Amino acid sequence: MAPDQPNKHTLHGAARILVVDDEPRLASALSTLLRSCGYDVTEAHGGKQACELADTLRFDLALLDLRMPEVDGFAVMSHLNSRQPECAIIVISGESSFTAVSRALRRGALDYVRKPFDPEELIATVKGVVGKQSLLKAHEDIQVRLEKSEALHRYIVNSSPDIVFMLDAKGHFCFINSKVESLLGYKPAELCGKHFRNILDERDLARGVYALNAPDISADNPRTLEIRLKTRGSRRATRHFEITAFPISPQAWTHNGSTNGGGNGQNASYYGTARDVTERKEAEAFINFQAYHDLLTRLPNRALFKDRLELAITHARRGHQKLAVMFLDLDRFKIINDTLGHAMGDRLLQAVTQRLEGCLRKGDTLSRFGGDEFTLLLPSVHGHEDASQIARKLIKTLKAPFLLGEHEVYVGVSIGIAIYPEAGCSMDQLIQNADIAMYHVKARGKDSYRFYSESMSIDSTHRLLLERDLRMALEKKELRVFYQPQVCARTDQIVGLEALVRWQHPERGLLYPRDFLSLAEETKLIGLLSEQVLDQACRDVGQWIRAGHKDLRLAVNLSPIEVEHPRFVETLIERVNANRFPPANLEIEITENVIMNDLEQISQKLRELANIGVRIAIDDFGTGYSSLNYLHRLPIHTLKVDQSFVKAIRSGVDDACIVNAIIAMAHGLKLEIVAEGVETEKQLDYLRALGCHQVQGFFYGPAQPAAEISKLLTHPKTEMAATASS
Repeated sequence: MAPDQPNKHTLHGAARILVVDDEPRLASALSTLLRSCGYDVTEAHGGKQACELADTLRFDLALLDLRMPEVDGFAVMSHLNSRQPECAIIVISGESSFTAVSRALRRGALDYVRKPFDPEELIATVKGVVGKQSLLKAHEDIQVRLEKSEALHRYIVNSSPDIVFMLDAKGHFCFINSKVESLLGYKPAELCGKHFRNILDERDLARGVYALNAPDISADNPRTLEIRLKTRGSRRATRHFEITAFPISPQAWTHNGSTNGGGNGQNASYYGTARDVTERKEAEAFINFQAYHDLLTRLPNRALFKDRLELAITHARRGHQKLAVMFLDLDRFKIINDTLGHAMGDRLLQAVTQRLEGCLRKGDTLSRFGGDEFTLLLPSVHGHEDASQIARKLIKTLKAPFLLGEHEVYVGVSIGIAIYPEAGCSMDQLIQNADIAMYHVKARGKDSYRFYSESMSIDSTHRLLLERDLRMALEKKELRVFYQPQVCARTDQIVGLEALVRWQHPERGLLYPRDFLSLAEETKLIGLLSEQVLDQACRDVGQWIRAGHKDLRLAVNLSPIEVEHPRFVETLIERVNANRFPPANLEIEITENVIMNDLEQISQKLRELANIGVRIAIDDFGTGYSSLNYLHRLPIHTLKVDQSFVKAIRSGVDDACIVNAIIAMAHGLKLEIVAEGVETEKQLDYLRALGCHQVQGFFYGPAQPAAEISKLLTHPKTEMAATASS
């Protein structure tokens, strides 16, 4: 449908129209449309050119864009008003903010058309303005502009998504539109006559009142600020608003009652809008929270902890005070996480966080540093005792079991502590040294705390070098398997071999387990190490079994980390099958503590192994838990008497009372007995007299490589006699 053609009078005296837009393509398209309707059109590509044309040519109407570089639409409007006050102005712009529209109307625009415009609507608007221009004189033209501006203003106020308000000189509402009810819950009529401070949040009261009293506030320089407004019925329920306000003349408001809202604007001295920006502020707050907090536990993260520690160090330095940094690492968390799943692991971390927070003082900062590691800042401590007291509370609070669904689990915590300034004067030093101290706790049994000392750094350097060498040793197959015979106490025949790992270090020579096994556990290399040892032992002993020693038993000592791993049973069976080793000839040795840490889970694993013929031995019996309830509940075949008890066998009977009790109990439970650490014939005779089944120790020689064991198995009597006599 073609746009309406201008009337005959307009065609004979074509209205002169100035089209102003900094985009030539848009200006050309608009000019073409207007010329097709018979108008005399002049194009200006930007505000600067428009002002120059206004100085030399007369126009009946100007169509302006607002956003233009150098000289914008508002400046062009001001120039036209001063040079050609009779020239009507229509704004055509993509700018839709209320502030921009209101400002354009105040500058004298008769209409406002948003881009992209509808051609028919635009031509109709232009036709109406040009028609009125041809009939009115200068005074009548001004009146029309005011009426048009008022009508548009009224429309904008009534349909605005923002709160529009007017205040008298004292700050009382004299007009507010109906949008206030949907956003804040107040009826416009109940706010009119009240001071605007009544809806300000107390935290922003002073700032809000000061804003309207600023000396530089004006119509061209309105005051804009973000404040919180209270919703009706609750002082705590607040929403965030962006307020724009400026002073006006009381005559600028016509008090037309057709504007929706309360009040008529009489005696208005300020005009303003309030835009709800709550969602944006909440989004910003959430993004800020994400940047500085751990979302699972809601604790400060590593970045925020470092910020607070840096500030605390500054205060401590100025006040000549001390502070403590703790590095906390949960014990047994990885096992629980792998066994029960990550969802349960997350719940456990949340429960741990709640307990830890209950031990803190006001001003302390607990942070989740990553995984199952936490850091704790204790500002203003008097010394080691203050930190020790908190550490003991933290350890104690985690001793009670955690209930995760139907599972009751136990975790402990290893804590390293660094005191400022003895353990470091910088943020990084304190965190690093607390971490070093924590690793020393791990190496010495876990579930305790230690303070950092300088000697630990030397140990840590050695540890790093040893860790590097151990990784290379596993790659280069430098580990060796030695075997210590388990001998029948009655016949002196070899009935079993305990596999013991040695490390043939290229520089330091032969290393024993005490030199590197704890490091292998800490660095999670124990699994690969044990796999290599088990494979070699299965190959060696399997070869001897197939050579005729069909009842020869292989005993392997397993790390708690291996046994607690969720795939322990599957992994062990895979290695045994891969090496074609008969399961009935395998005996695994575990400690009492491993069993008691998680009796339910370990019991199930041991039964699965016993079902395929694997034997179970309790190593270092008598040194762990005193409860013996598990002995008749589990498929246990052998008790190994710890060498510390065997050493007590001297001349008097009293010294060996524990050995007597253990062997008597084993007989009653029909379990086999292996006594470790037998070094003298007197000890051997004593054990034989008690009915001990098997012995092992230096009396029959130290652990030896496979080649030497082959000789023992080939010529047992000669070799064993020679070993015992030496």
